Amino acid sequence: MFFSKLISSGSYLPQKILTNIELSKMVDTSDEWIVSRTGIKERHIAAEGELTTDLALQAALKALQKANLRSEDIDGIVLATTTPDLVFPSSASILQRKLGATKAFAYDVQAVCSGFIYALFNADSIIRAGRANRILVIGAETFSRILNWQDRNTCVLFGDGAGAVILEKTTENPMEGGSGIIDVQVFTDGNYTDELKTTAGANPYVVMNGSEVFKHAVNNLASVVDIILEKNHLTKEDINWLVPHQANLRIINAMGKKLNLDPSKVVITIDKHANTSAASIPLALDSAFDKIKKGDMVLMEAMGGGFTWGAALFRM
Repeated sequence: MFFSKLISSGSYLPQKILTNIELSKMVDTSDEWIVSRTGIKERHIAAEGELTTDLALQAALKALQKANLRSEDIDGIVLATTTPDLVFPSSASILQRKLGATKAFAYDVQAVCSGFIYALFNADSIIRAGRANRILVIGAETFSRILNWQDRNTCVLFGDGAGAVILEKTTENPMEGGSGIIDVQVFTDGNYTDELKTTAGANPYVVMNGSEVFKHAVNNLASVVDIILEKNHLTKEDINWLVPHQANLRIINAMGKKLNLDPSKVVITIDKHANTSAASIPLALDSAFDKIKKGDMVLMEAMGGGFTWGAALFRM
């Protein structure tokens, strides 16, 4: 039997920082209003001409460097994004060219904020089937390009960034103490597609029913945690780290309490880069990667438009 293990991570944030104070000069809001409701203090904004694949490239190069690998050592690229460079070809194909990963198959996954979990689901399944040795899994977004900067209910929430991990084939069983991904669970409920979406037309922008999204996020994330633990005959006491989607600090804290985790074991980066959609979890994971000890059990979870949601569980 084959399993996949996370051997490296990397991340990248654009240089431009937009603080709440600066944002309050653009739209009717305030630093206190944003922080008290979301936990966000600032976000990074891609420069003019800086594309999603440019962000993804930097995160991928860092992950390769940490793993002491070359681009030609990668068999596949699965890129999660809601903001591709072009309608087609896929951003993964463009990234493959920029990276020089000539041996790698490459494709995009679109599940909005759950995109990285869905991409892991894909890559882990491919490696378990013995079809690849190493896959680069990336979440990258230039979400600032699909925001209505006059809508204070959405423009304050999002930012740009990219995060990457490298999965490698192993015969170690993570349920027997080895390093590797134990399980990935993904779900969709298309009945709620109108609650969080973009408008149609040439210049789409995000629209959201905030209260409805918040309610379902709390319920769905709590549910998926229970499902993945029960399915793998584990309890919340087995979890050492929570790496949640960075959308709302209140939801993150609620998930930490549900797992009875010390706050220091709940990775929080939302204050520094806001909600970066599919990039959110890998950005947060990279910030804590060196702190997570071998043998630690890590839970990642996210919910996004669609509605899509999911969780991934791995042992370092």
